[in-house]
Amino acid sequence: MEYRRLGASGLKVPALSFGAGTFGGQGPLFGAWGNTDAREARRLVDICLDAGITMFDTADVYSGGASEEVLGEAIKGRRDRVIVSTKTSLPMGDGPGDAGSSRSRLITACEDALRRLGTDYLDLFQLHAFDAGTPIEEVLSTLDDLVRAGKVRYLGISNFSGWQAMKSLSIAERYGHPRYVAHQVYYSLIGRDYEWELMPLGLDQGLGALVWSPLGWGRLTGKVRRDQPLPANSRLHHTADYGPPVDDQHLYRVVDALDEIAQETGKKIPQIAINWLLQRPTVSSVIIGARNEEQLRQNLGAVGWALTPDQLAKLNAASSKVATYPYFPYQRQEGFARLNPPVGDVPALPAA
Repeated sequence: MEYRRLGASGLKVPALSFGAGTFGGQGPLFGAWGNTDAREARRLVDICLDAGITMFDTADVYSGGASEEVLGEAIKGRRDRVIVSTKTSLPMGDGPGDAGSSRSRLITACEDALRRLGTDYLDLFQLHAFDAGTPIEEVLSTLDDLVRAGKVRYLGISNFSGWQAMKSLSIAERYGHPRYVAHQVYYSLIGRDYEWELMPLGLDQGLGALVWSPLGWGRLTGKVRRDQPLPANSRLHHTADYGPPVDDQHLYRVVDALDEIAQETGKKIPQIAINWLLQRPTVSSVIIGARNEEQLRQNLGAVGWALTPDQLAKLNAASSKVATYPYFPYQRQEGFARLNPPVGDVPALPAA
């Protein structure tokens, strides 16, 4: 397993991490993801550690805290061998203090996560969403206190816009608070919006990308295909509306390209999709999930090899889309492109 620095920090993380969203299995969304119990979770953690996957990501909102509890049971007795990452800020209840990133909420969420995970520190504590109702100064000073108390070692964010991340980093620098080093983002061959603003920001500010849903919300498994009905056992029947929307024709173009490369390489479509991500700028780790041992072992086949430049170019071309304003001028105008080349290697469109 390859290890990479997490952004501009000294923390080294594996190129693949394990997402524990399938642990616990409670509620309409997370119940459809999976319902792995502590015994099966421990088996999956065993396989991960044998393969060099040492980082495990969860969140308090996953199955209402059950995911953290199951992960805590699965890593019991080997805490020193793993990197534990969790997230907070999304609603955990209907009360006024059950969501957001206020001082009270963050302290309570951290203590609850420590208890559920059975540990006295978190390697990475991330804000699951931006809280527009709480001053950023309050958020950062609270996180600073948690770091100084030894309860948190590194800080990250998830699903922030560019201005939200940059303003937070600027305020952290102004007051000498610890900076965010990770941004957990949606990024896949059928969801490349990350490249337009957040990837350049990550390069400039040292934010390492932790990629969630690398298979496009379950659409790049090789089971979703042109002119075929959705498989009866696909979780998309229950979860499609929760995730990022994807145009069907765009999806099929990408799957067609993946099919061609699968024939050339002998690799599975999910392995190719994940390998493509591992060669993208700013990516520190790709978070893989698995409901069972078979899925996990298949995803492990995404490392130890590399797509060729021609194969990368084929995937880039099949998955590229016209950027939204104000980024599309960089594709179309030579002057803009010279000043702001697209770091995502998106093929340039003909001049307008």
